[in-house]
Order: sequence, then structure tokens, then C-alpha cells
Amino acid sequence: MLKKRDFQECHELYDLMTHPDVFPFVRQKAYSYDEFVFMTKQTIEAEERGELISRTILDEWGAPIGTINLFDIQENAGFLGTWLGKPYHGKGYNKLAKDAFFNELFYEMGIDTIFMRIRKENIRSQKAAEKLPYVISANETRKAIYEQLNANGPIYNLYEIPKDLYTLDVLRNGAADFQESSHLLEA
Repeated sequence: MLKKRDFQECHELYDLMTHPDVFPFVRQKAYSYDEFVFMTKQTIEAEERGELISRTILDEWGAPIGTINLFDIQENAGFLGTWLGKPYHGKGYNKLAKDAFFNELFYEMGIDTIFMRIRKENIRSQKAAEKLPYVISANETRKAIYEQLNANGPIYNLYEIPKDLYTLDVLRNGAADFQESSHLLEA
């Protein structure tokens, strides 16, 4: 489902990223294939320096379909940035990728807080974030970060995913998933 970034998937990812329904919402925009390759190189180097964590999202056949990243890592916290190619919207890949990435971040990489900044006009992403039981609106609770994000006007809403809320949700749903799968085994 996720793998470390490399140059082999650049062609597929660049083609997916440049779709007009995707491109406006990508944080690291590349306006040419060569620029995308250069940005991928910079991303790999920044991860080696501990500045960010970046993964390629794969479909069930191992084809690259998007990226998921934690940017601006400071004090065990960072900002989530994720995008999927248009053909993969609405098919459940986003949730699977986030679950895998959050597990890696919280339980392997020592991250305590994941922030999401979502453009106020990006209603689709806001609704998706607000559906998750471990996401909290942080416009008021993290006022300094919210104001810093919106220094040039009200552009973003700020959301927070604390490790403890995510863990609680995993424990609740993990038990339900286990009960459901053992019930299926009995049938």
C-alpha cells in the first residue's frame, strides 16, 4: 500500500498529479516532468535529513496512485499532505493510505501530532476530514498555528490528529474488526 519514494514511479505520478481536479490541491506543484523528478530528489534528501516523511501510495497491484507526506516536522508534529490521482477518488484508497501512514508515523517514527491544513474552498477534503472520529478542528485550540497559516487572509482551516485519539479509535475499531472477522470464521 505504501512505499518510500523513488524515481521509478515519477512518470505515473506526474501524469496523475497534473489532472485539473488534483493539481490545485497538491502542495508540491511541478509544472514539468523534469521539475517533478527534481522535486522527488529533494523530497528523498529532505527525508534523509528528518525534515519530512514521504510515501508513494500504491494500489492493490503495486501501481503508484498518489503520495502521502508529513511536512514541516518540528517537535514530533508535522503537516499532512496527500493526493490521489483522479481515477482513484472515492474508492477507499485515501483511508487505507492514511491508516497505514498514521500507524507508521505514530508507532514507528515517534510522531505525536499530525496537523492538516485544508483550503476553505476544498469542501470535499474538509468533509472527509470531519468524518474521521480522531480528527479535531484546531482553528481555536491551536490559534497561533491557525493565524500563521492564514497570515495573508482566511485561506485554511486547521485540523489536528493527536496520537491518543487515533490510538483510541484503532483500539475501538480493531476490536470490532477482530470480532467481525472471527464471526465470519464461525459461519
